[in-house]
Amino acid sequence: MEVEMTARELGAASRAAVARKDKEGWLATFAEDALVQDPIGKSPFDSEGTGHRGRAAIGKFYDEVIASSEKIKFDILSSNLCDDEVADVGLIYTWLAGGTHVAIVHCVFTYKKAPGKNELASLRAYWEFGATKLVEASEVDEASIPG
Repeated sequence: MEVEMTARELGAASRAAVARKDKEGWLATFAEDALVQDPIGKSPFDSEGTGHRGRAAIGKFYDEVIASSEKIKFDILSSNLCDDEVADVGLIYTWLAGGTHVAIVHCVFTYKKAPGKNELASLRAYWEFGATKLVEASEVDEASIPG
């Protein structure tokens, strides 16, 4: 019998798959009709601001946004679980293609669990492009990032 996971555990599994660069593992954390908004609203990643609905669209987002990075690490500073949803506050460290620079973003992630499933119904990420800090990779103490 499958152990039921919380939204917090599913969010952590989602981030772990991204950190491993495991596209199929990441997609498996989402329900078939899930919605990813990263970030929420219009952005260079989502010109219409409607998000990416369904595994095929989420997979395309992975290919166009996540796959191009050298690596991604997450530092979750706090987590607030309420029923089938969680809000995680933290930092995303993204080593850009070539590995010489790191984009650092302060973010609030919300994850909603799909009813009756060990899958996510949604991932919504609140962060601002204009507040992204770009630093040289040599300035980042990677060993100090827990994720």
